[in-house]
Amino acid sequence: MQEIQDAPLAPLTTFRLGGPARRLVTAHTDAEVVETVRRADRDGEPLLIIGGGSNLVIADKGFEGTALHIATTGSTLDGTALDVAAGAVWSDLVADTVLEHGLAGIEFLAGIPGLVGATPVQNVGAYGEEVANTLTEVVAYDRSSGETVTLPNAACGFSYRHSIFKAQPDRYVVLRARFALEDAGGRSTPVRYAEVARGLGVEQGERVPVEAAWNQVLLLRRGKGMLLDPEDHDTWSAGSFFTNPVLDPEQFAAFSARVRDRLGPDAAFPAFPAADGSTKTSAAWLIDRAGFGKGYGSGPARLSGKHTLALTNRGRATTEDLLALAREVRDGVHAAFGVTLINEPVLVGVDL
Repeated sequence: MQEIQDAPLAPLTTFRLGGPARRLVTAHTDAEVVETVRRADRDGEPLLIIGGGSNLVIADKGFEGTALHIATTGSTLDGTALDVAAGAVWSDLVADTVLEHGLAGIEFLAGIPGLVGATPVQNVGAYGEEVANTLTEVVAYDRSSGETVTLPNAACGFSYRHSIFKAQPDRYVVLRARFALEDAGGRSTPVRYAEVARGLGVEQGERVPVEAAWNQVLLLRRGKGMLLDPEDHDTWSAGSFFTNPVLDPEQFAAFSARVRDRLGPDAAFPAFPAADGSTKTSAAWLIDRAGFGKGYGSGPARLSGKHTLALTNRGRATTEDLLALAREVRDGVHAAFGVTLINEPVLVGVDL
């Protein structure tokens, strides 16, 4: 293990924001991860888990405790059963399953920044796919029992951008994730997302060559500034800063009325009904229609010039600059449509 005192954390995040940690430990094996967590818990030391840093907003004052950077690597593939270390790079893993093995299941999650261990925490999803659809088990260290446990999919409490790991952030530390992929003869899983289907020139529900699906997702993400590029400040972000709101019937009725009042009686808006009676709408649409267009802002933190859902650091921002913009957008959307946007990134030492 590597230990550094008063270690800068900004370089470990995709926002490139935040102050130092009192101590930074980099762990390269599961045993080192567990040892570090046990030591922090024994000493009553605050602990911050860092993977790829693509979902973190850290206070300018930093973190007064131990930051544990998980750098474990390695994966095994047995047929279509995939076992991966938490520290493996997610986008590299997806590329390998597609390009080297021609397997389907996670190809629509191409290009998402971060490490494998974070994917079950957020139940990462994009373009009609979620990690929960293919994940079979999570191996984690349970801080409450002091034991390493294996949680099957059904025990992970998956829902939209949520899981038991997110609900109980101080209990579990993900060590490994296991997936069941699909050998569809080089074909993808069915294309669920309309934007992807249009780009591929197929109908929703069709299968395409798995590499074509992977390429199309990368093309879409690049066009939205969602592929990491150190030269492109539109990618100095956490991707989507707000989750898409899920509204119950009463909330949806009130929202629909606000849309008609603001945009006219025939205004169309994104609405995706679910079986439980709730309806999901688009955070990006809300932000744009509330008056916050691409590139909005005049300071060092602005909305991406490619996608309204990404808040970005233009190179000189502080965490407080970013949060001021996030609050302005959140409050503006609520004033316009009565919907409260919820941040997707984890906030460390700050509140929105």
